[in-house]
Amino acid sequence: MSYNILIVDDSTTARLFISKALQLSGADIGRAIQAKNGLEALEILRKEWIDLVFADINMPEMNGIEMVRSMRDDGLMKTIPVAIISTERSETRISELKAAGVRVFLNKPVTPEMLKRVVDTFLRPDVSPEHLKELG
Repeated sequence: MSYNILIVDDSTTARLFISKALQLSGADIGRAIQAKNGLEALEILRKEWIDLVFADINMPEMNGIEMVRSMRDDGLMKTIPVAIISTERSETRISELKAAGVRVFLNKPVTPEMLKRVVDTFLRPDVSPEHLKELG
C-alpha cells in the first residue's frame, strides 16, 4: 500500500528537498503533495486523502501550530499524524505542539532515513513507536 504525504513549508526549496528525500527513503510513497502554508494545507486536507503530514512551524498566513490546532478541531483531520520539520526548537512552541498531539520533531535538514522511520512508525502497524525515540 502506498501512502499520500503532505509537505507543508513556505520554502519551495525545503518542500522539494523533503519530497526528494522521501523518494530516496524507500518508503512506500504514492503521492507527495505540497502546500506553502497551513491554510493551503487545510484546503488540501479537505479534498485529498492524506496519510501523514510533514510541516514546518514558521509560515505566513497560518503557521504550523495554528494548522495542527485546526486539524485537531476537525473530526475528519484530527487523526492524521503530523511530524514537524523545523529549525526552531523553542520549548514553548514544542510544548504547544505536543499539547495538540504532535509526537515527532525533526531538525532541518532531514535525511531520507529519518523520514522513512517516521513514515514506517506512523503508517505501518508492525513498527513500534519506540522506533521514534532516537529522532527526538
